[in-house]
Amino acid sequence: MKITTKLFATVFVFLIVLLLEACDCQKTNTSQSSATDTLNLIKGSQYTVIDQSPMDISYCPDEFPENKLAGTSIQESPIARVIYSRPHKKGRLIFGSNEKSLCKYGNSWRLGANEATEISFFQPVNIEGKNVGAGRYTMYCIPFEDKWVIVLNSNIDSWGLQIDTSKDLMRFEVPVQKQSPAIEDFTIVFNAATYGSDMLMAWDDVKILLPISYSK
Repeated sequence: MKITTKLFATVFVFLIVLLLEACDCQKTNTSQSSATDTLNLIKGSQYTVIDQSPMDISYCPDEFPENKLAGTSIQESPIARVIYSRPHKKGRLIFGSNEKSLCKYGNSWRLGANEATEISFFQPVNIEGKNVGAGRYTMYCIPFEDKWVIVLNSNIDSWGLQIDTSKDLMRFEVPVQKQSPAIEDFTIVFNAATYGSDMLMAWDDVKILLPISYSK
């Protein structure tokens, strides 16, 4: 009886060890997957490759498409719409003066990936005291440690960042704010404000708010 009990205890301990090792292995695999591009783990399409920086659209006001579909929208068109592709951090150094920084201070950045980021205003608005007419614009920025310079440019329908500064229309300086925790995917959204909306642009541990004034 003593031998049987001892054997049972030994087997029980052995099974516990195996279970703990399996859990550690699962955690390691999960960590490795999150550190790499998890889109590579998804089965692709026979017609095209999976875009590593998927395109996204943000509306101002942000609930406009849902309200229009539900028939509760009080306006025929949105105030603004941004179309951009969302790059991932993937463990990289994003903002800084280091040579390895993805978005170096003082250098132009397309505010996204792939095709140039585009913003459409469906009615005139005012940004930092400047009147911006309705229309389509390419939007890019020049990041610095304490501020971003947001630029509206008329060179639309372009891939990447084909900057023609002769087509720059307006520039706005917006202070940088730190955020925690850092976010993995670059994001642009509109937040309601008393004067209209703030266009929030955020990535890693940095965010900015571009104030957009309009008649509600």
